[in-house]
Amino acid sequence: MDDAVSEQAVFASLDKGINFFDTADIYGLGHSEEILGKLIGKRSDIVIATKAGNVSRDQQFTVDYSKKYILDACEASLKRLQRESIDYYQLHSARVQHLQNGECIEAMQLLQQEGKIRYWGISLNSFQPVPEGDYFFQQGIGNGFQLVLNLINKNALPLLQTAKEKGMGVIARMPLQFGLLTGKFDHSFSFPENDHRSKRITKEIAAATNESLNTVWELCSKYECSKTQLALSYILSYDEVSTVIPGIRTAQQANDNTGELFILSNEDKLLIENTSTAALMQLILNQA
Repeated sequence: MDDAVSEQAVFASLDKGINFFDTADIYGLGHSEEILGKLIGKRSDIVIATKAGNVSRDQQFTVDYSKKYILDACEASLKRLQRESIDYYQLHSARVQHLQNGECIEAMQLLQQEGKIRYWGISLNSFQPVPEGDYFFQQGIGNGFQLVLNLINKNALPLLQTAKEKGMGVIARMPLQFGLLTGKFDHSFSFPENDHRSKRITKEIAAATNESLNTVWELCSKYECSKTQLALSYILSYDEVSTVIPGIRTAQQANDNTGELFILSNEDKLLIENTSTAALMQLILNQA
């Protein structure tokens, strides 16, 4: 990405009233945090969330949830973000075995006690979010979850009500499933090889999406909205959801992803919940 384009996207978001930005130390190997630190790090009216646990070593991506690594990673993120405290710090896709080890939890609790982070939680697995979510509930730890929720992937729905009851925040990610739910992909689309979507969004998946969601897309006429607006509004129709992060690469996307959202009726939410996407999910999982 061109840094100038990224900066324009951030400023456009601020103009639209966006006050929550989610990043991670692995994004651009720290560069994403550096950009946010430069542009909004000093602003107390902006909430910044970041993550730790995914690492790049010897040109290979791996994970590290040791206490030492999390503590060191936090210090590095604070420096890049130009902040004295991180608003919300997340274990980046840690699994149950990492949590049971206990080191990453000890690190998070220590950082919170020291005031280096205000709140902490976990970014849950895209396809199997419940095991780690239930572990947090059972142990009474953390302040929130980041989870995948969209018109296709509804695997995290069982966690929402309990999270609300326990006062935990919920960040919904991938609301547009890498752009698949914008309705922009027809039979002629293609991505460059260096775009991760070249492997994630095949013509077969795009066709299966349109077929699986045929009934859901009819709601666009009812609400007089675009597919993007319907996809985002569906998620925000759950009051358990604290915020949604559609992702922005350009100023235009910041405008597109903030326009005229609304709350769906309970009847229409149930229609979407009951629309089977199991076969489509399996196709997506096979490409993951």
